[in-house]
Amino acid sequence: MSLILPQIKETLLQRTQTILSKLISFPVLGGESNASIADWIENYLTEHGVSFHNVPNEDGTKRSIHCRIGPAVDGGVVLSGHTDVVPVTGQDWHTDPFDMIEKDGKLYGRGTCDMKGFIACCLAMLPDMLAADLEQPIYFAFSYDEEVGCWAGHELARSIMDTYLEKPRFAIIGEPSEMEVITGQKGMGSLETTIHSRGAHSSKIYTEASAIHEGAKLVVWLENKMEDLITNGKSDERFVPPHSTLHVGLFNGGIAHNIVADKCTVIWDLRTLPKDNLEEIVAEFKAYCAERVTIMRKKVPEFNITNKERFPLVVPLDTENDAPVVKFVQQLTDSTVINAVSYASEAGQFAAEGFESVICGPGNIEQAHRANEFIEVEQLEKGVKFMQQLIVVNSK
Repeated sequence: MSLILPQIKETLLQRTQTILSKLISFPVLGGESNASIADWIENYLTEHGVSFHNVPNEDGTKRSIHCRIGPAVDGGVVLSGHTDVVPVTGQDWHTDPFDMIEKDGKLYGRGTCDMKGFIACCLAMLPDMLAADLEQPIYFAFSYDEEVGCWAGHELARSIMDTYLEKPRFAIIGEPSEMEVITGQKGMGSLETTIHSRGAHSSKIYTEASAIHEGAKLVVWLENKMEDLITNGKSDERFVPPHSTLHVGLFNGGIAHNIVADKCTVIWDLRTLPKDNLEEIVAEFKAYCAERVTIMRKKVPEFNITNKERFPLVVPLDTENDAPVVKFVQQLTDSTVINAVSYASEAGQFAAEGFESVICGPGNIEQAHRANEFIEVEQLEKGVKFMQQLIVVNSK
């Protein structure tokens, strides 16, 4: 049975925009301390009488926040977003990216779309959630450092499971999807591979071990592995491209044309379909590196290859299209469209910790990470209506 969405009040939309403007004013980049924006959110929760929990990083410079609104009963839904944004340096911004500007029905500013618009909808609806007679709880979960590798997702999801005696069932990660349900995302990893050898005259190349030459072999292995995944039928038409990708973004080594390179660094990433095993691919690559070390040490005893994960591997999301969480979220929106995305998010991490998870939030991902990032006011309005409908459903 379709549910009629209540008409949104202009004052509620204004409240949402005011909160969003404040959130945009905190220039918290991925990798930096998010204490400023976390302080503001915590003060806002405290003003409304909502207790919260912190999940800090090791040195206490960053923290995730989670809280519960409503009764302490099993079930309920987690609304999750990240507080950090990507840099603006070098981009052609026409306005101050951290001073939200409205023009022609669009709200401009870094993070308006990705993804402070969703967080603003959550916070703006907090008074209404508190005033409602909720039968199922609603949780907020706001993380840090999503933009530099989803560092906090697992710990945040795990903390929610461990903190409350009752267990939430669903998790909605509010990445911009134009309020359409996203059930699949690719996994992601990034490795820094360094080849260590010794310098020598270039005329000795046959009896020495060039770190650059060995680095090139590793690049070829990555390219061949990607082709193997494609030709062996590993494809999924939900994604663009419909296969896992392995890509080298940085390659650096050597000091002169006539010196055998003693060091070379290869930085690469992989984005995998849910049906491909992220960890197995990395393990195969490391095994190939070990083979090359064994071979090349016959020439150069100190030869070595090291691999460093630049951030923890981000697991994919693969929720069934007919899963209860999908049906639940669809009744909160005016769309029955189901999609998948090729970017990574914290949704897979929440799923791995036991939540039925999807992505659904206001805004279009095409606007994310660009100069002059914006969210349409109409999208923000849909986000608020979504929250209103969530209150209705959770009050039954």
